[in-house]
Amino acid sequence: MVLRVALADDNYIVREGLEQLLGGDAEIEVLASCADMPSLLEAVEARPPDVVLTDIRMPPDGDDAGIQIAARLRETHPRIGVVVLSQYAEPGFVLRLLDSGSEGRAYLLKERVAERAELTRAIRAVAEGGSVIDPKIVEVLVQARARAQSSPLAEMTPRELDVLAAVAEGKSNAAIAEELVLTKRAIEKHINAIFLKLGLTYSPDAEQISKRVSAALIFLGESDYRS
Repeated sequence: MVLRVALADDNYIVREGLEQLLGGDAEIEVLASCADMPSLLEAVEARPPDVVLTDIRMPPDGDDAGIQIAARLRETHPRIGVVVLSQYAEPGFVLRLLDSGSEGRAYLLKERVAERAELTRAIRAVAEGGSVIDPKIVEVLVQARARAQSSPLAEMTPRELDVLAAVAEGKSNAAIAEELVLTKRAIEKHINAIFLKLGLTYSPDAEQISKRVSAALIFLGESDYRS
């Protein structure tokens, strides 16, 4: 199946680079390449893509154009996935992006999208309704939460913290098991223990991945980032 992508970035060189990067994947077709939010939204209406790949900041729409686009598409085209590329390792942006749910949403730092595989993985994930959060953002959230007084994170083992971070990034049980060299059953046990300590409900079903991402990030984001 060929995934149709509409991309937006106010920097011409970046747009050309993204087009070239995605053009090397036979299963991805770039439908539109836009320089601002109005032209992107117009392109989406003219020929709806499966995924929108957008910079977070585009004039004249301010520092959060990508977040605005994601919010608007959640209402007008809920099936379109959105990948936001950003230069900001700012948890507040991520939490705003996921305010209406994590399904079909990804937040990646531009500095970390060094290979086509990283970007196309995120595109495919959001097209299927999944979530991808840059590991650096999750690391910042975990560290901030760990410093908070009486944080449940203090009760977690190092392995549980590794698993929690992977859950917040949007990884499936199978992907976490492969990364940590554990069995899927062991991962399920760790996640059950983690969610019990956080007072959250856990389901191992693949359909619940986005919901558990939201749950993990909401917990981790209960700090100054919510203000």
